[in-house]
Amino acid sequence: MTEPTAPLRPLTRALVDDPAIVSVLGKRAAVLAVPEGARPLTIASIAIESDRSPVIVAVPTSSEAERLRSDLGRYLGDDDVLLFPAWETLPFERVSPNVETMGRRLEVLWRLRDPANRPRVVVASSRALVQRLGPEVEQIDPIIVGVGDQIDIADLAQDLVAFGYRREPQVEARGQFAVRGSIVDVYPSTATAPVRVDLWGDEVDRLTEFGINDQRSTITRSEAAIHPAREVVASESIQARAADLVATEPWGREHWERLADGEFFDGMESWLPWLADSESLLGDHLDDDALVIMLEPRRLRDRANDIRDEEADLASTLAKTWGAIEDGQEDEEFPRLHLPFDRMLTKTDAPIWTMTVVPDSPDVAVMSASGWDSPLGDPPPLIGQLQRLMRDDFRIVVGADGTGTAPRLAVLLADHGIDLPVLDKLGEASGIVVAPLERGAIFANSKLAILTESDITGRRRTHRRARARANTSQDTFDDLTPGDYVVHHQHGVARFGGMVTRALGGVERDYLLLEYRGEDKLYVPTDQIGVVRHYTGGDSPKLSKMGGSDWAKTKAKVRSEVSEIAQELVVLYQRRITAAGHAFAEDTPFQRELEDSFPYEETPDQLTAITDVKADMERAYPMDRLVVGDVGFGKTEIAVRAAFKAVQGGKQAAILVPTTLLAQQHHQTFSERFASFPVRVEVLSRFLTNAQAKAVIKDTNDGKVDVLIGTHRMLNTELEFKDLGLLIVDEEQRFGVKHKERLKE
Repeated sequence: MTEPTAPLRPLTRALVDDPAIVSVLGKRAAVLAVPEGARPLTIASIAIESDRSPVIVAVPTSSEAERLRSDLGRYLGDDDVLLFPAWETLPFERVSPNVETMGRRLEVLWRLRDPANRPRVVVASSRALVQRLGPEVEQIDPIIVGVGDQIDIADLAQDLVAFGYRREPQVEARGQFAVRGSIVDVYPSTATAPVRVDLWGDEVDRLTEFGINDQRSTITRSEAAIHPAREVVASESIQARAADLVATEPWGREHWERLADGEFFDGMESWLPWLADSESLLGDHLDDDALVIMLEPRRLRDRANDIRDEEADLASTLAKTWGAIEDGQEDEEFPRLHLPFDRMLTKTDAPIWTMTVVPDSPDVAVMSASGWDSPLGDPPPLIGQLQRLMRDDFRIVVGADGTGTAPRLAVLLADHGIDLPVLDKLGEASGIVVAPLERGAIFANSKLAILTESDITGRRRTHRRARARANTSQDTFDDLTPGDYVVHHQHGVARFGGMVTRALGGVERDYLLLEYRGEDKLYVPTDQIGVVRHYTGGDSPKLSKMGGSDWAKTKAKVRSEVSEIAQELVVLYQRRITAAGHAFAEDTPFQRELEDSFPYEETPDQLTAITDVKADMERAYPMDRLVVGDVGFGKTEIAVRAAFKAVQGGKQAAILVPTTLLAQQHHQTFSERFASFPVRVEVLSRFLTNAQAKAVIKDTNDGKVDVLIGTHRMLNTELEFKDLGLLIVDEEQRFGVKHKERLKE
C-alpha cells in the first residue's frame, strides 16, 4: 500500500456548505475563528472554493509554518503547497543560510510569477514575511534541462557557477556540480536527489537521479529545474553596487571588493541590505488575485517586533565593531535585513483575512469545530467520544503515520469496539488511511471527524529536514585561522600563517602559508589544500623541521604502534567471537510496524547501520559496534530499533548518556516511538527525587522496566538489571576509564 500525494483531497469538499466558510467567501476582509486542529482542512477548503490564487498563509513561527505546510500537503498535495522559509542565520552573522533554504525561497518567487505554475497555498512565518529579498530576485528563473534539449556543456557550467554552484570532482551535497566528459552531475538546491545529465553530442540523451554514496543512476526523469544555490547572485548590477561601496563604506572594503569581483564566499548574504537599492518583501510580489490569511495577527506582529528588536541590538553593537559608525553616532541609518511589520503587505491589493482561535467580536465567523479528548485513561475518554460520534452518524477518518501503523491502529480501535477498515484510497466511507497529520478535529456542521495517530497514542509528530553533507576540504579551508596548528602530509606539523598572494611567472595565485621550525616556510596552493589537515593532538605540538628526519621518524613510530594495537585488537576480537552470547530472533511483525511508523525516509547509510546492528544482535556472540554520524543524521533511530528488538526478544535495554538534558530528550523520543506498543520506558537522572530514583531502580531490578535511559546514576551499584540484553552508550568518548570499567562489570 503506497501513500498517495494527497490522500485526504476528497475531504476538501466536505466543508463546502459550512456556514462559516460560505459567509466569508468573496469578501475582501474577514475574520474567522477556527480551532488550531481544524485550520489545515479549513484553509485547504478555502483554497479550493475561493476564486483567488494563491492563498498566502502567515503564521507566527517557522515551526508552526512547517507543521501547517505538512498537514496542508495531505489535503492538497505537496506540489500545491509550498513553504516560504526564512534564513536560519542571524542578521550580519557572516554565515550563509542553508543552500536549500535559499533555493526554496527563489522557487516560490518564480512560481508566483507564472500563473500556470502557481501553487494553491504558500505558508510563511513572520520572520520570512518581513525579511528582505535578494536584489533582482524577480528576474531570476531556474535552468530548465529536459531530454532532447540542446546544451553546451561549457555554457551550462558557466551558468551554474553564476547561480552559486561549486564545481567539484564529485557531487556530494546540494549546490555542487561536476563535469566528466559528456556527463554533467548537479545537485539542485531544491531537489531531494542529485541529477545526472547525459549528453550525446550537444543533445540531452538521458536524465536520471543518482545516489550520493555509490554515484549510480536510479530514477529516470524527463526534466529538471535547477534553482540558484545563492539568493545573492553575482550579477553586473550587484558587482557595480559593491564597487561603489568600496568608496562610500570603506569599513567593509574587503567584502565589497570580493563581491565586486563576482566572488562567492561564505557569509556573503550578510551584506544583502547594502547590495539592494530598494526594499523588497514577499508581499510585494503578490498580485491582486491572491488571498492573504493571517493566523493570530497579534502574535504575528509581536514576533515581527521581537525580530526587529533583536536585529537592532546586533546592529548597534556590530556597527561600532566594524567601524561603520563612530562612537556617539546613531545607528539608525545602518541597513536592516528585516522591515517593520506594517510594511509587510503595503504593496499588494490582495484581500487580507485573519484567523483566530476564539471570536473577539460578534462579526466574527465561527467555525463549529472542536478537538479530541485525551488518549490517556482507562478506558480512554477519546474512545467514548468516538463511540458517540459514530452513533450520531459522523464520518470518521483516521490518518496513520505509515503503512505499518495503519493495521495496528485498526486493531487498537477494534479492541474497544470501534471497527474501521484500512483503506488503500479514501472514498466516501469511514476508515483508516495513510496520511500523517499533526492534529485532527471534529467538524460538527459537516458531521466529519478527522483523527490522527498522535490523537490516539499521545505521541507527537516532529518535522525536520535531512542535512546535506558538507565538503571536507572546503570546511578545512574555511575553518583555518592564523596561528592554528596543521599537519602537512609530507612535511609534518606546522603553524598556519594565513593566506598570501604571490606572483610566479607573471601569474598571481593564493597560497596557504605554513611556518615550520627554524623559520622555514612552505606555500601551499589553495587547489592542493587536501594535503593539509587540522592538528588534532595536544594543545602545543612541536613544530617539524622541513627537510629533517623527525617527521619521517614520527610516522614510522606511529606505524609501529598502530601495528601493535592492531595485533591486540585481533586477539581481543578472536576472544569475543568465541565467547558465548545471546542470539536474538529475526524481526517480529511488531518490529516491522515500529520501523514503518518512522515518519522520514531513511538515508542509505542509516539503513546500512540498522541492518548491520540487527545482524550483530542475531549472532551468538557479544556485539561491540560503533555507530558514527554527525548530529541530525539519524543515530537515535538506529538505537530505537535496536532497543525495541532487544525488548521483543524478552531482554532489557539500557541507554547511557553523559548529560541530564540528553537523557530527557532520549526519554521523550523513545517514549513517543514506543507509545503504540507495550514497552515501559523510564529515565534515571538528577531530575528525579531519591524516592523516584529508588522506585525506578527497584522496578528495573525486578524486570518491570523494559528500557532504562540514564546518566552516570545508572552506574549506581544498587542497579542490577534482571536480564540486560543490550547496552547503548551515547557519546562514549565523554565517559572516563572508571565509568567504563563499571560498565564491563
